[in-house]
Order: sequence, then structure tokens, then C-alpha cells
Amino acid sequence: MYSTFRHLLYRLDAEQAHAVTLWLIKWAGNFPLTAAWLRSVFEVDDPRLEVEAFGLKFRNPVGLAAGYDKNGVAVKGLSCLGFGHLEVGTVTLRPQAGNPRPRIHRVLEAQALINSLGFPNRGVEALKLRRGMAGATKIGINIGKGKDTPPERAAEDYCELLRRVHAQADYVALNVSSPNTPGLRKLQGREFLKSLLRDVTDVRDSLTPRVPLLVKIAPDLTESEIDDVLLAVMDCGIDGVIATNTTLSREAVPQHAETPGGLSGAPLRARATEVIRYIAQRTEGKLPIIGVGGVASAEDALEKLRAGAWLVQFYTGLVYEGPGLARQINLGLLRACEAEGVKNMNELSLGVMPAKAGIQG
Repeated sequence: MYSTFRHLLYRLDAEQAHAVTLWLIKWAGNFPLTAAWLRSVFEVDDPRLEVEAFGLKFRNPVGLAAGYDKNGVAVKGLSCLGFGHLEVGTVTLRPQAGNPRPRIHRVLEAQALINSLGFPNRGVEALKLRRGMAGATKIGINIGKGKDTPPERAAEDYCELLRRVHAQADYVALNVSSPNTPGLRKLQGREFLKSLLRDVTDVRDSLTPRVPLLVKIAPDLTESEIDDVLLAVMDCGIDGVIATNTTLSREAVPQHAETPGGLSGAPLRARATEVIRYIAQRTEGKLPIIGVGGVASAEDALEKLRAGAWLVQFYTGLVYEGPGLARQINLGLLRACEAEGVKNMNELSLGVMPAKAGIQG
């Protein structure tokens, strides 16, 4: 069914197609009958899929990455598609239009997308969520500095955003790695990031309820740069990392070398897994990781879990594989449990090798 619908969607501009699908999911989630039907079709209810991470219990390890529902308008409908968590955003303090169109490009031959969106969203005041509104599905809120906020004042944006969203979120993700906001990736530098995280964690620790904080990083960092991020993350008491955001590399799609924006989808899969494995080894598997980048099948998800991810996310996979992807992955993970004779996801995800040496300051 989705292959036919996808064919029709591909006749539209990528951003128009996204708007259509988001509206349909929002509509379906607003009515009890259609929401119940979606749950009956897409949900997989099995205790073997449960995962505990950064103080939260997830009904399964599969999540929707930030960027799909920037304003949190379709949370009810999306929660019926079998996800264990949804990440809303990226949200900024004030509304912003983002970069000029066209700003989403399909790369069909590579099962990829290139986006230069630049955090278009209605601003944090328009975000109207509450914990539990998605049922058993956890809600993360991804926050980012505004386009006009200089890096030196980024902490002000993140601290105020945290104050505004913490009561609505099960966890909050700090986006310091989008390639489409001026100066944002500078925040991943060791001293910049440590100062930012100190300020934000001070705010977190002053708020009730305490909300887990995660940092989303780029796939284009070197090993030494990843070490710098990990030092800042551990020194400041950050609860986990999301690896990875989109890439600026065009090695896999050289014909799109001049297309601006971040590349996601299948070409990012191997590099994202490499970063996950490196982080897991350097932290001896103790730092929770959400693995994202090129997940479009159960095999892709299992690859990231065995590399050291505790949870996984996808976005581009939803565009190419359709709304049944979370169910497909969850069923595939259960088959893997049965094939290997294990009882749960913790036993299935035993791919992390101890690091030879810990992170050194």
C-alpha cells in the first residue's frame, strides 16, 4: 500500500509531501477510532523489547528522530505507529522561517535526503505538549539556538528553552550539531561545549521534575573531537548522547556536492555506526547512546544496538519505507531474540567491547 502512496507523494516537492503526510497522521491521531485502528496495525507489544535508559523505561528501543514533527502537532498520531519514543523539534525560543526553499532534496538512488531547513518552527510558545499525552510512548524535545543568536550567547537560548519545555518532556536533547544554523557546530568544541553544558545542567538541577539531558553530535567529528565532547558530557553530568546528526560529506553522492545542507539516510549508516561504536568503547558502554543515521530495517537497527546504542531512531527511513517501519524493526528484533535464545534487548545488544583506555582529561 505504501509503495503506491509513495509514488503519488514523489510527484510533490519533498517539503509539500512531508506536510501532507504529517497532516494525515495528525488527523488520524485526533479521532479515537482511527487512532485505535493505527495501534492495532502498527504496535508490537512484547516485554522483551523494553529498554531502560537515562532513568526512563521505553516500551521498545525504536524512536522517531527530531525534524519530522518540528512543532509537536502530530504526537498523538505518531504515537500509534509503534514507536517507543518520539523526538519533537528542533524548537527555538522565537518562531523562525528557516532557510529559503527548496530546502529538502530527495536522493532516490541513494535512499537519502539532503536538507538545509535551518530549524523552521513556530517557537517554544507554540509547543503545547504534556507528559503522557502519547500514552506509553516517551516524548523527547529537541532544542536549538536561534539563527540570530551568536555562539557566545547560545547558553542563554538553551537555558531558557529548558525552563520552558522541561515540564512537557520525558527528556530534552540539545542540538549543537545541525549544519544549517550559522555557528551551531562551533558549540561542539571542548571549551565552548563545557561552558554551555555547565550552564544548562545548572538549570536542569534547579528544576522539578528533573529531566534527562542528551547532546546530539555530528558524524563529521574526528576521534579527538569526539573525545572532547565526551569529556564535557561526563564532566557536566549529561545523561546521554545522540549519535549522529546529518553529515556534510558527499563522498557517497558526489553528484550532489553543490547541494547545500546535511545528508541523511543510507549513505550515513556506516559512519553513524562507527561513531556509536567509538563512543561506546571510550565510555565502556556506560553512557547511554541513541543511535541514528541510516536506519531503514531491523538489520540496520540491530547493527547500531550491537555497536553500543541503547535506543535507535530514524527519519529518512520513514520517508522511504513508510509508517510500518517501526513495527518491522520491532518484529525483526524479536526474531533476533528468538534466533539467539535471549530474553530481552539487554541480552541481544552485547556488541560493546571494553575500551583499551578511558577518556583522559
